[in-house]
Amino acid sequence: MRPAVDVWRYSVAAYAQPDVEAACLRLQDEHGQCVPLLLWRLWACAEGRAVDRALLDLAVAAARAWDEAAVAPLRKMRRGLKRPFPLIGEASREALRGDIKAAELNAERMLLETLEAMTPAPNGAAAAPGAALASLCKAWNGAAPDRELAALARAAV
Repeated sequence: MRPAVDVWRYSVAAYAQPDVEAACLRLQDEHGQCVPLLLWRLWACAEGRAVDRALLDLAVAAARAWDEAAVAPLRKMRRGLKRPFPLIGEASREALRGDIKAAELNAERMLLETLEAMTPAPNGAAAAPGAALASLCKAWNGAAPDRELAALARAAV
């Protein structure tokens, strides 16, 4: 039996795999999905951790609340600082944008760690990643194309 991997290490490693970042960002930007929630669900599958409907609903509620309070506002600020601003130095603007990006990443890490703490220990009863992502996306906002989810599931494994 291989040792358990915490959700943050899994997420960083999965996100670094070819095509995962692009798939995650398409699902986020084009289909309104929550990337940390997607990565948590893939982690639970990889770790053999069962996620029943009650846990899925609780995870979605926690992610929605934290996304609205912290992650989405930070992302909006970071993206808003991409363009130059008159009279604001480029280096200063980029430094602030970097600070906000670090805060956004920290907020996502906090969400992942919260989701990990809610997830039961491995029991070998993991769902297939594609089906698990589909049910998660349906619970989040009901919209995500199967081909995108399948591509993410393949790339993240």
